[in-house]
Amino acid sequence: MDVKNRIEKQINDSSILLYMKGTPDFPQCGFSAQSIAALRAVEANFNHFNILEDEEIREGLKVFSNWPTFPQLYVDGELVGGCDIIMELYEKGELKDLLAQK
Repeated sequence: MDVKNRIEKQINDSSILLYMKGTPDFPQCGFSAQSIAALRAVEANFNHFNILEDEEIREGLKVFSNWPTFPQLYVDGELVGGCDIIMELYEKGELKDLLAQK
């Protein structure tokens, strides 16, 4: 399976998926930590993928999403954005609404 198909499968297999550096219990960058904190604050049920463990996925995602940085949040197969967008949605009270139906 090529990297594009692997990414599509991961995204389609999860209603909410966060590609991040590290894990929710041990984020390995500040942006991933902030994103996890926001998702936990709205009690989101999400899956994650540690991009540091798979260079092919890490590099492939940059092309797939046309988004060069991490974390990347996907909801129902669509890219929501990175840490800045996640935090903006959280601060506006919109993140909980976006994820509530998932």
